[in-house]
Amino acid sequence: MSRLSDFLFEAASLKRAPRTGYQFLGRGAENVAGHTFGVAAIAYALGRLNGQANMERLLLLALFHDLAEARTGDLNYVNKRYVKALEKEAFSDAIKGLPFAPELGGLNEEWLNGESLEARLAADADQLDMILELRLLQAHGHDPAGDWLGYATKRLKTPEGQKLCQEILASGPDDWWFERDDALWVNPEGPSR
Repeated sequence: MSRLSDFLFEAASLKRAPRTGYQFLGRGAENVAGHTFGVAAIAYALGRLNGQANMERLLLLALFHDLAEARTGDLNYVNKRYVKALEKEAFSDAIKGLPFAPELGGLNEEWLNGESLEARLAADADQLDMILELRLLQAHGHDPAGDWLGYATKRLKTPEGQKLCQEILASGPDDWWFERDDALWVNPEGPSR
């Protein structure tokens, strides 16, 4: 019997796995799957900005970077001071018996080593997803998020990540939809007939 359905159920469990750093921030919430989507979208943008990255490899790193958290849970930086998660072992157990286990195992090694261009870009995408969330909270009046931003920005490893970070910090989270056009906001239905 194939292990594929087990693997897919396990990956889907990340939709219900909370990201735990928010307990210290005091506001906000997110699940690991939502975070993973954000990381993948940002990784795509970083890869295109870079122009040299293997896009397939980069996107696969982003997609599977937190798969082990289906077994270990998300450990925030305080948890990691006291709890040792066997992430490599959890990842290996999650992919055991899959026809593509060697490929995913190689991706996990690459992610953990963090040395390839794609791994560095994916790591920056991981941080930038958090930076987006922090910027949103900061813009909506949650001052502690601003303190966290200073630390998160220092973790960026690539010029593309650093440049995108500056753009995020200079932007408002509502800028993309709030056009500030009086006619639109006064009469959202359009012109009177």
